Amino acid sequence: MKTIALEEHFVTADFLKATGAYGHSVPEPMRAIRDKLLDLGDARIAAMDDGGITLQVLSLAAMGIDDLAPANQTAVFHDVNDELAAAVQAHLDRFAAFATPALKEPAAAVKELERCIRDLGFKGLYVNGTTEGKFLDAPEFFPLLEAAEALNVPLYLDPAPPPAVVQSAYYSDLPGDTGMLLSIAGWGWHAELGLHLLRLIVSGVFDRLPNLQVIVGHMGEGVPYALARSNGILSAAAKNLKRSVTETILAQVHITTSGYFTRPPFDCARQVLGLDHLMYSVDYPFSPNTRGRDFLATLQSEPALSTAEMEALTHGNAKRLLRL
Repeated sequence: MKTIALEEHFVTADFLKATGAYGHSVPEPMRAIRDKLLDLGDARIAAMDDGGITLQVLSLAAMGIDDLAPANQTAVFHDVNDELAAAVQAHLDRFAAFATPALKEPAAAVKELERCIRDLGFKGLYVNGTTEGKFLDAPEFFPLLEAAEALNVPLYLDPAPPPAVVQSAYYSDLPGDTGMLLSIAGWGWHAELGLHLLRLIVSGVFDRLPNLQVIVGHMGEGVPYALARSNGILSAAAKNLKRSVTETILAQVHITTSGYFTRPPFDCARQVLGLDHLMYSVDYPFSPNTRGRDFLATLQSEPALSTAEMEALTHGNAKRLLRL
Protein backbone atom coordinates (compact mmCIF):
# COMPACT_ATOMS: atom_id res chain seq x y z
CA MET A 1 0.00 0.00 0.00
CA LYS A 2 1.36 3.42 -0.96
CA THR A 3 1.97 5.57 2.12
CA ILE A 4 2.68 9.30 2.17
CA ALA A 5 3.81 10.85 5.48
CA LEU A 6 3.43 14.62 5.84
CA GLU A 7 5.09 15.67 9.09
CA GLU A 8 8.59 14.28 8.79
CA HIS A 9 11.44 16.41 10.02
CA PHE A 10 15.05 17.22 9.21
CA VAL A 11 17.77 19.73 10.07
CA THR A 12 21.04 20.69 8.39
CA ALA A 13 24.47 21.07 9.94
CA ASP A 14 24.54 24.78 9.10
CA PHE A 15 21.14 25.25 10.73
CA LEU A 16 22.37 23.60 13.93
CA LYS A 17 25.51 25.73 13.89
CA ALA A 18 23.52 28.94 13.43
CA THR A 19 20.86 28.23 16.04
CA GLY A 20 22.51 25.95 18.58
CA ALA A 21 19.38 23.80 18.42
CA TYR A 22 19.43 20.27 19.85
CA GLY A 23 22.48 21.15 21.90
CA HIS A 24 23.39 20.69 25.53
CA SER A 25 20.34 22.58 26.84
CA VAL A 26 17.88 19.93 25.64
CA PRO A 27 17.31 16.49 27.19
CA GLU A 28 19.40 13.55 26.08
CA PRO A 29 16.51 11.88 24.14
CA MET A 30 16.37 14.88 21.80
CA ARG A 31 20.14 15.04 21.38
CA ALA A 32 20.07 11.35 20.54
CA ILE A 33 17.93 11.89 17.43
CA ARG A 34 20.12 14.59 15.86
CA ASP A 35 21.77 12.10 13.55
CA LYS A 36 18.38 11.01 12.24
CA LEU A 37 17.35 14.62 11.67
CA LEU A 38 20.58 15.33 9.81
CA ASP A 39 20.32 12.33 7.52
CA LEU A 40 18.65 13.01 4.18
CA GLY A 41 19.90 9.91 2.45
CA ASP A 42 20.29 6.18 2.82
CA ALA A 43 19.66 5.80 6.57
CA ARG A 44 16.44 7.82 6.39
CA ILE A 45 15.24 5.83 3.40
CA ALA A 46 16.04 2.56 5.17
CA ALA A 47 13.92 3.72 8.13
CA MET A 48 11.15 4.62 5.72
CA ASP A 49 11.30 1.14 4.22
CA ASP A 50 11.10 -0.42 7.70
CA GLY A 51 7.97 1.59 8.39
CA GLY A 52 6.34 1.10 5.01
CA ILE A 53 6.67 4.77 3.99
CA THR A 54 6.63 5.42 0.26
CA LEU A 55 7.15 9.20 0.37
CA GLN A 56 8.09 11.68 3.09
CA VAL A 57 7.16 15.36 2.78
CA LEU A 58 10.06 16.93 4.68
CA SER A 59 9.89 19.94 6.98
CA LEU A 60 12.49 21.74 9.07
CA ALA A 61 12.51 20.98 12.81
CA ALA A 62 13.02 24.66 13.45
CA MET A 63 13.90 24.91 17.14
CA GLY A 64 15.98 27.93 18.13
CA ILE A 65 14.89 30.21 15.30
CA ASP A 66 13.62 33.05 17.50
CA ASP A 67 17.16 33.66 18.72
CA LEU A 68 18.35 34.61 15.24
CA ALA A 69 18.49 38.22 14.08
CA PRO A 70 16.00 38.90 11.25
CA ALA A 71 18.48 39.13 8.38
CA ASN A 72 20.43 36.15 9.66
CA GLN A 73 17.24 34.10 9.98
CA THR A 74 16.33 34.91 6.38
CA ALA A 75 19.77 33.88 5.13
CA VAL A 76 19.85 30.66 7.16
CA PHE A 77 16.42 29.56 5.96
CA HIS A 78 17.27 30.36 2.34
CA ASP A 79 20.24 28.01 2.56
CA VAL A 80 18.22 25.34 4.39
CA ASN A 81 15.61 25.38 1.63
CA ASP A 82 18.35 25.02 -0.98
CA GLU A 83 19.83 22.01 0.83
CA LEU A 84 16.39 20.47 1.11
CA ALA A 85 15.74 20.99 -2.59
CA ALA A 86 18.98 19.17 -3.40
CA ALA A 87 17.97 16.23 -1.20
CA VAL A 88 14.59 16.01 -2.90
CA GLN A 89 16.20 16.10 -6.34
CA ALA A 90 18.48 13.25 -5.32
CA HIS A 91 15.50 11.11 -4.27
CA LEU A 92 12.49 12.35 -6.26
CA ASP A 93 10.62 9.10 -5.73
CA ARG A 94 11.01 9.22 -1.92
CA PHE A 95 11.04 12.88 -0.82
CA ALA A 96 8.99 16.02 -1.29
CA ALA A 97 9.26 19.25 0.68
CA PHE A 98 7.54 22.03 2.58
CA ALA A 99 9.07 25.52 2.42
CA THR A 100 10.14 27.18 5.66
CA PRO A 101 10.61 30.94 5.22
CA ALA A 102 11.93 33.25 7.94
CA LEU A 103 9.00 35.14 9.45
CA LYS A 104 11.00 37.87 11.16
CA GLU A 105 11.20 39.56 7.75
CA PRO A 106 7.68 38.98 6.38
CA ALA A 107 8.29 40.62 2.99
CA ALA A 108 11.35 38.44 2.45
CA ALA A 109 9.35 35.43 3.61
CA VAL A 110 6.83 36.00 0.82
CA LYS A 111 9.61 36.08 -1.77
CA GLU A 112 11.19 32.95 -0.30
CA LEU A 113 7.88 31.08 -0.38
CA GLU A 114 7.36 32.06 -4.01
CA ARG A 115 10.90 30.92 -4.86
CA CYS A 116 10.44 27.59 -3.11
CA ILE A 117 7.13 26.83 -4.79
CA ARG A 118 7.83 28.16 -8.28
CA ASP A 119 11.53 27.41 -8.65
CA LEU A 120 12.23 24.53 -6.27
CA GLY A 121 8.96 22.63 -6.63
CA PHE A 122 8.05 22.54 -2.93
CA LYS A 123 4.51 21.50 -2.00
CA GLY A 124 3.46 23.89 0.74
CA LEU A 125 4.31 26.37 3.48
CA TYR A 126 5.47 25.13 6.87
CA VAL A 127 5.41 27.32 9.99
CA ASN A 128 6.52 26.41 13.52
CA GLY A 129 4.43 28.05 16.23
CA THR A 130 4.73 31.72 17.07
CA THR A 131 7.31 34.25 15.94
CA GLU A 132 8.62 36.40 18.79
CA GLY A 133 5.39 35.58 20.64
CA LYS A 134 3.15 36.59 17.73
CA PHE A 135 0.60 34.27 16.16
CA LEU A 136 -0.02 34.15 12.41
CA ASP A 137 -3.12 36.32 12.74
CA ALA A 138 -0.80 39.30 13.36
CA PRO A 139 -1.24 41.73 10.43
CA GLU A 140 2.37 41.55 9.28
CA PHE A 141 1.99 37.86 8.41
CA PHE A 142 -1.14 38.23 6.29
CA PRO A 143 0.79 38.75 3.00
CA LEU A 144 2.54 35.40 3.54
CA LEU A 145 -0.76 33.59 4.03
CA GLU A 146 -2.18 35.48 1.07
CA ALA A 147 0.76 34.28 -1.03
CA ALA A 148 0.16 30.66 0.00
CA GLU A 149 -3.46 30.96 -1.10
CA ALA A 150 -2.44 32.57 -4.41
CA LEU A 151 0.12 29.81 -5.02
CA ASN A 152 -2.53 27.19 -4.21
CA VAL A 153 -0.39 25.45 -1.61
CA PRO A 154 -1.40 24.46 1.93
CA LEU A 155 0.00 25.81 5.18
CA TYR A 156 1.23 23.14 7.60
CA LEU A 157 1.06 24.70 11.06
CA ASP A 158 3.17 22.87 13.63
CA PRO A 159 4.03 23.63 17.26
CA ALA A 160 7.25 25.07 18.63
CA PRO A 161 8.52 25.61 22.19
CA PRO A 162 6.53 28.39 23.90
CA PRO A 163 7.81 31.94 24.37
CA ALA A 164 9.93 32.45 27.48
CA VAL A 165 7.18 34.27 29.36
CA VAL A 166 4.80 31.34 28.83
CA GLN A 167 7.48 28.82 29.75
CA SER A 168 8.09 30.69 33.00
CA ALA A 169 4.43 31.16 33.93
CA TYR A 170 3.14 27.69 33.08
CA TYR A 171 6.01 25.23 33.14
CA SER A 172 8.58 26.35 35.69
CA ASP A 173 9.38 24.94 39.15
CA LEU A 174 8.84 21.32 38.17
CA PRO A 175 11.32 18.48 38.79
CA GLY A 176 14.04 17.59 36.30
CA ASP A 177 13.07 17.90 32.65
CA THR A 178 9.34 17.50 33.30
CA GLY A 179 8.56 21.21 32.99
CA MET A 180 10.23 21.47 29.61
CA LEU A 181 8.65 18.23 28.39
CA LEU A 182 5.24 19.35 29.65
CA SER A 183 5.68 22.54 27.62
CA ILE A 184 6.24 20.62 24.40
CA ALA A 185 5.04 17.12 23.46
CA GLY A 186 3.74 16.35 26.96
CA TRP A 187 0.94 18.91 26.56
CA GLY A 188 1.88 22.50 25.79
CA TRP A 189 2.57 22.12 22.07
CA HIS A 190 -0.87 20.74 21.42
CA ALA A 191 -2.77 23.22 23.55
CA GLU A 192 -0.97 26.18 21.95
CA LEU A 193 -1.34 24.89 18.39
CA GLY A 194 -5.08 24.29 18.87
CA LEU A 195 -5.29 27.85 20.18
CA HIS A 196 -3.31 29.09 17.16
CA LEU A 197 -5.76 27.47 14.76
CA LEU A 198 -8.78 28.91 16.56
CA ARG A 199 -7.18 32.36 16.59
CA LEU A 200 -6.82 32.25 12.81
CA ILE A 201 -10.53 31.49 12.57
CA VAL A 202 -11.99 33.98 15.06
CA SER A 203 -9.70 36.78 13.89
CA GLY A 204 -11.26 36.46 10.44
CA VAL A 205 -8.13 35.33 8.59
CA PHE A 206 -9.91 32.30 7.12
CA ASP A 207 -12.83 34.44 5.96
CA ARG A 208 -10.42 36.80 4.21
CA LEU A 209 -8.62 33.84 2.61
CA PRO A 210 -11.42 31.36 1.91
CA ASN A 211 -9.29 29.18 -0.37
CA LEU A 212 -6.35 28.80 2.01
CA GLN A 213 -6.01 25.21 3.18
CA VAL A 214 -4.37 24.55 6.56
CA ILE A 215 -2.97 21.31 7.93
CA VAL A 216 -2.38 20.63 11.62
CA GLY A 217 -0.86 17.48 13.05
CA HIS A 218 -1.19 15.37 16.19
CA MET A 219 -4.74 14.28 15.38
CA GLY A 220 -5.97 17.87 15.31
CA GLU A 221 -4.24 19.25 18.42
CA GLY A 222 -7.33 18.56 20.57
CA VAL A 223 -9.64 20.63 18.38
CA PRO A 224 -11.89 17.76 17.15
CA TYR A 225 -12.56 16.67 20.74
CA ALA A 226 -13.50 20.22 21.80
CA LEU A 227 -15.09 21.44 18.56
CA ALA A 228 -18.75 21.29 19.59
CA ARG A 229 -18.07 23.44 22.65
CA SER A 230 -15.66 25.81 20.90
CA ASN A 231 -18.06 26.22 18.00
CA GLY A 232 -21.01 26.98 20.25
CA ILE A 233 -19.17 29.60 22.27
CA LEU A 234 -16.95 31.25 19.67
CA SER A 235 -19.30 31.29 16.68
CA ALA A 236 -21.92 33.24 18.62
CA ALA A 237 -19.40 35.68 20.07
CA ALA A 238 -17.43 36.42 16.89
CA LYS A 239 -19.94 38.63 15.08
CA ASN A 240 -17.39 39.39 12.38
CA LEU A 241 -17.35 35.83 11.05
CA LYS A 242 -19.14 34.82 7.86
CA ARG A 243 -19.28 31.17 8.92
CA SER A 244 -19.32 29.20 12.12
CA VAL A 245 -16.09 27.80 13.50
CA THR A 246 -17.15 24.29 12.49
CA GLU A 247 -18.08 25.37 8.96
CA THR A 248 -14.70 27.04 8.56
CA ILE A 249 -12.81 23.99 9.77
CA LEU A 250 -14.73 21.66 7.50
CA ALA A 251 -13.99 23.92 4.53
CA GLN A 252 -10.33 24.72 5.16
CA VAL A 253 -8.64 22.49 7.75
CA HIS A 254 -7.04 19.06 7.46
CA ILE A 255 -5.37 17.03 10.19
CA THR A 256 -2.70 14.35 10.33
CA THR A 257 -2.03 11.45 12.66
CA SER A 258 1.52 12.56 13.49
CA GLY A 259 2.69 11.17 16.81
CA TYR A 260 -0.81 10.03 17.86
CA PHE A 261 -1.09 6.29 17.43
CA THR A 262 -4.05 5.13 19.49
CA ARG A 263 -7.54 4.49 18.23
CA PRO A 264 -9.74 6.80 20.39
CA PRO A 265 -8.40 10.17 19.11
CA PHE A 266 -8.49 8.84 15.54
CA ASP A 267 -12.08 7.71 15.89
CA CYS A 268 -13.02 11.08 17.40
CA ALA A 269 -11.40 13.02 14.57
CA ARG A 270 -12.96 10.77 11.96
CA GLN A 271 -16.43 11.14 13.47
CA VAL A 272 -16.19 14.92 13.91
CA LEU A 273 -14.42 15.91 10.67
CA GLY A 274 -14.81 12.96 8.33
CA LEU A 275 -12.13 10.75 6.86
CA ASP A 276 -11.59 13.08 3.89
CA HIS A 277 -10.00 15.56 6.34
CA LEU A 278 -7.49 13.03 7.75
CA MET A 279 -4.01 12.20 6.45
CA TYR A 280 -1.24 9.94 7.63
CA SER A 281 1.94 11.21 9.28
CA VAL A 282 4.51 9.80 11.67
CA ASP A 283 6.40 12.81 13.11
CA TYR A 284 9.73 11.15 12.27
CA PRO A 285 12.23 10.94 13.89
CA PHE A 286 10.46 12.06 17.06
CA SER A 287 8.25 9.01 16.50
CA PRO A 288 9.60 5.91 14.73
CA ASN A 289 8.15 4.94 11.37
CA THR A 290 7.46 1.45 12.69
CA ARG A 291 5.12 2.88 15.31
CA GLY A 292 3.07 4.50 12.58
CA ARG A 293 3.09 1.24 10.62
CA ASP A 294 1.76 -0.64 13.64
CA PHE A 295 -0.98 1.96 14.13
CA LEU A 296 -2.14 1.54 10.54
CA ALA A 297 -2.45 -2.18 11.23
CA THR A 298 -4.86 -1.47 14.09
CA LEU A 299 -7.14 0.39 11.67
CA GLN A 300 -7.66 -2.87 9.80
CA SER A 301 -9.14 -4.58 12.87
CA GLU A 302 -12.70 -4.09 14.06
CA PRO A 303 -14.13 -1.59 13.50
CA ALA A 304 -12.02 -1.77 10.34
CA LEU A 305 -11.56 0.90 7.71
CA SER A 306 -12.49 -0.16 4.20
CA THR A 307 -9.85 -0.48 1.50
CA ALA A 308 -10.98 2.83 -0.01
CA GLU A 309 -10.79 4.55 3.38
CA MET A 310 -7.30 3.20 4.04
CA GLU A 311 -6.13 4.39 0.65
CA ALA A 312 -7.56 7.85 1.27
CA LEU A 313 -5.90 8.09 4.69
CA THR A 314 -2.51 6.74 3.71
CA HIS A 315 -2.02 8.62 0.45
CA GLY A 316 -5.12 9.69 -1.47
CA ASN A 317 -6.06 12.75 0.57
CA ALA A 318 -2.45 13.97 0.72
CA LYS A 319 -1.91 13.42 -2.98
CA ARG A 320 -4.96 15.52 -3.78
CA LEU A 321 -4.26 18.35 -1.33
CA LEU A 322 -0.55 18.70 -2.13
CA ARG A 323 -0.94 17.87 -5.82
CA LEU A 324 1.70 15.16 -5.54
